[in-house]
Amino acid sequence: MSNLPIVGILLALITVVLHLRFVRTTRLSRRAAIGADVLLVVAGVLALIGFGSGSAFDPAWSRWPAFVGWTWMAVVLYLLLGTIVLGVVTLGVRLGHVARGRESSAIRLRANRIGSAVVVVASVAAVGYGLVEAAHPRITRTTVALDRLPTAFTGTTVALVSDLHAGPSRGVGFVREVVDRINSERPDMVILDGDLIDGTVEHVGSDLTPLRDLSAPLGVFAVSGNHEFYADDGGRWLDLWDSLGVDVLRNERTTVTRDGAQIDVAGINDATAPRPYEPDLGAALAGRDPNRFVLLLAHQPLQAREASEAGVDMQVSGHTHAGQIWPLRYLVPLQQPTVEGLDTVGDTTIYTTRGAGAWGPPVRVGAPPEISMLELTPA
Repeated sequence: MSNLPIVGILLALITVVLHLRFVRTTRLSRRAAIGADVLLVVAGVLALIGFGSGSAFDPAWSRWPAFVGWTWMAVVLYLLLGTIVLGVVTLGVRLGHVARGRESSAIRLRANRIGSAVVVVASVAAVGYGLVEAAHPRITRTTVALDRLPTAFTGTTVALVSDLHAGPSRGVGFVREVVDRINSERPDMVILDGDLIDGTVEHVGSDLTPLRDLSAPLGVFAVSGNHEFYADDGGRWLDLWDSLGVDVLRNERTTVTRDGAQIDVAGINDATAPRPYEPDLGAALAGRDPNRFVLLLAHQPLQAREASEAGVDMQVSGHTHAGQIWPLRYLVPLQQPTVEGLDTVGDTTIYTTRGAGAWGPPVRVGAPPEISMLELTPA
């Protein structure tokens, strides 16, 4: 709630920028300008509701306004990118005419009008596509060859799910769909790799009740993500997951047995978790047999750097969303060592899932949501 005034100011500034770019600069007629400005203001208010849904506002009434408001923020992203392109084009036109000693106001107005129309249509079309792409996560299948995996674990299937982000714009129905898709695959193990929610336990907790129905013979495991700590005490969220029958690994490990062979499954809290929930890989691995294969659950791929130094065989992560909305994926490598899929960090094999949900806008462009089915096999 305390951040909403700041968010409101930022949204107001964005609204002013869009007014100047798409209303004032194009010199719309009075009636068209009034209609556009009303649309901009209403969309801004809905976006503010979106930012507060799940934490300040109860999703029982705010989810649909939030869905529209967050979708508008995706449109805003493309409108602002289009504004930059239009600015470069019109500046080029102006400089070119100045160099030739000619007046350019008429041609710049025409370029602004045509360009603005193209940007608006393209932005709405891209986000419309992104809404469809984000609506239903797909099953992806990847075979992972691992050097020290016991032969008894050949063909073990792991369902990896991250970044549901239930709460602001998607609720229990979306979580139920994901759970049903996982169970239909009959995996040997299920991993929930953090950022399952956005909001407080009071407002969003009930959206996770379908997790109670997850079942796998080798276990259902989970670790925290960064969003569990944003709007509420992350410990309360982890306690809720425990109550749903999920084995939450809080800087700890467990041993999994199959046909007499054993591997360690360890989990650490998110890299940004506050006190007293800081990640502690040393505690998670303390006392283990170093000759035993270890699978690590860690929300952020960057945690694989420490994992590699500690001799972890494989890490599974989420967090990146593969950028979620193009072209944001090109910014992810500034923070993370890998963006999506199968990779290595040092001596550790890592798989980074794109995630099943979406943060903020319920939109994905160029980064479809996934439920990752990993088939483990000895190298």
